[in-house]
Amino acid sequence: MASLHRPSEAALAQLPYRPCVGIALFNRDGLVFAGHRRHESADLGAHAWQMPQGGIDEGEAPRDAALRELYEETNVAPASVRLLAEAPGWYSYDLPTFAEGKPWKGRYRGQTQKWFAFAFEGDDREIDILRPGGGAHKAEFDGWRWEPLANLAELVIPFKRPVYEQVIAAFAHLARPA
Repeated sequence: MASLHRPSEAALAQLPYRPCVGIALFNRDGLVFAGHRRHESADLGAHAWQMPQGGIDEGEAPRDAALRELYEETNVAPASVRLLAEAPGWYSYDLPTFAEGKPWKGRYRGQTQKWFAFAFEGDDREIDILRPGGGAHKAEFDGWRWEPLANLAELVIPFKRPVYEQVIAAFAHLARPA
């Protein structure tokens, strides 16, 4: 019978990071979109908020993945956004021990993310978190709001905070009215 034990630190260190993108979507007032994660809300309380993010498909350019993920999670179409900035590097986090092996079936140790800042030039009515992607995608959020960028690190699950702090530093110059 196989032993149910936590992989060693050395074994975890050998796993790759899942390549992903993150999106800071700024409105005209310099606030960013924050979504309340539907499936984690009971466990995380005030820390169930995050900006849109998701995996990069094989052969997909990071910017294209960001536009796709934004549409799949918020219903905001690429025609409604304008690129403001790209983070200077990739930001990574390891999954905490309580989550190891659950997401991605234990194939990754965490995520490495390329972040993009976009200006939202559409109308708030375009945002539809309950029927994202025109209803073609499963809802990841059950609520959303515009939030000052500087607040996001305190609203996200603690193991993602260092990444969010880097994102805040990279895009702080954008967090003001246009």
